[in-house]
Amino acid sequence: MEQSTKFSRRVFCDGMRDGFPIALGYFAVAFSLGIAARNAGLTPVQGFLASILNNASAGEYAAFTLIAAGATYWEVAVITLIANARYLLMSCALAQRFSPETPFFHRLLIGYDVTDELFGITIARPGYLNPYYTYGAILLAAPAWAIGTALGIIAGNALPLRVVSALSVALYGMFLAIIIPPARKNRIVAALVVISFVLSFACEYLPGISALSGGTRTIILTVAISAAAAVLFPVKQEADHE
Repeated sequence: MEQSTKFSRRVFCDGMRDGFPIALGYFAVAFSLGIAARNAGLTPVQGFLASILNNASAGEYAAFTLIAAGATYWEVAVITLIANARYLLMSCALAQRFSPETPFFHRLLIGYDVTDELFGITIARPGYLNPYYTYGAILLAAPAWAIGTALGIIAGNALPLRVVSALSVALYGMFLAIIIPPARKNRIVAALVVISFVLSFACEYLPGISALSGGTRTIILTVAISAAAAVLFPVKQEADHE
């Protein structure tokens, strides 16, 4: 078997070490996410399963919001796909770092939990990727995310309404933390964020489109704005470097 795919206790422990702070962050964010799941009517078990199968904050929050709004299965599936589309690119990047001898099941298992943070620590490893490094990180990160969601639902059911409303604000802080850094670095991104806010508000009152569900409007705006940005402001390929 190729050396880079063999089990290594040291590599596995390195993954757990690097995954520990990620797990702590996931637990905190997932706890707030559980408040949204509770508002959507999910039980702690349902929230746990949703998070263990879909480790993605933006995708889950969008799904829970649509569920709370009574959206159809099709709307939930499409918006989750759009919100999580960036993971397709991350998976492609990781696929280039595997040894050619890496069995398919390793690729499949790592593909299950490609997130921003896990991708960052995995892609930074030198040489071919050893799957057991990522397994060590996932072993801590995935349960922390799922347990945090379940406990958030439990807390949402037990805490007073005012406290639950206050905790819900943490989700808005999470999304601000996602959009503000890239918006500050790129004026085009900043402009697109403002345009999306304005159009989303306008669609609440425009004849015809205002009659559509919130989920459908979100899908239309997301695809339209991202497609227009890709055509008008394509990302320039960086020059090859050694």
